[in-house]
Amino acid sequence: MKPYYEHAGITIYHGDCREVLPHVTADVLVTDPPYGIAYESGWASSLITSGVYGDRADGSIEGDEDISLRDAVLSMWGAEKPALVFGSLRAPLPPGWKQCLVWDKGEAAGMGDLSIPWKPNWEAIFVLGTWRASSRCSGVIRVNNISRVCMGRVHPHMKPISLLGALLRRCQPGTVLDPFMGSGTTLVAAKNVGLNAIGIEVEERYCETAARQLSQEVLPLGESG
Repeated sequence: MKPYYEHAGITIYHGDCREVLPHVTADVLVTDPPYGIAYESGWASSLITSGVYGDRADGSIEGDEDISLRDAVLSMWGAEKPALVFGSLRAPLPPGWKQCLVWDKGEAAGMGDLSIPWKPNWEAIFVLGTWRASSRCSGVIRVNNISRVCMGRVHPHMKPISLLGALLRRCQPGTVLDPFMGSGTTLVAAKNVGLNAIGIEVEERYCETAARQLSQEVLPLGESG
């Protein structure tokens, strides 16, 4: 496989992750896959105009019709290797998960069903596989500047770089793999904490965005990517 981008321990492959995975080797999986909830965005029209959603008129996500894409990748990865997988309680949970971390987005985030008095201002991160524990920390993760994720976004489901950095600092040493790379947040965070990383993305425009961010000494998106 020829990399789309390769520099200083960070590699990007453009293609279907199911086809690329057999050709790469990594030590820990950290990814935000399609959740399998048939997501549609109420903000899609404005985001399509800005180019964030591309041509998807309903703001839907490729491969999000069910959990088959997520589970195919997890099966290829293997049940014993460590993995952190973002997900939703609205879909079947990843097989064999051992812990559920909570990303607390803060009071400013979350809309959901307005008839319910509680906001969905958190997301689940599932821990799978075998880990080498060192010092332990809270399973509820809070990061600063969450509001900046919505500013200047180049991918509809970007996560804060600081969030991925907090997760990666707890991973064992080695190469990080993100088979649903998007605009490259995981790779940027890995670069920031001194880890090698491999990203795979099916949409070339996001590969280009990620490569551009990784090539810059000062990242223009600050806490989002």
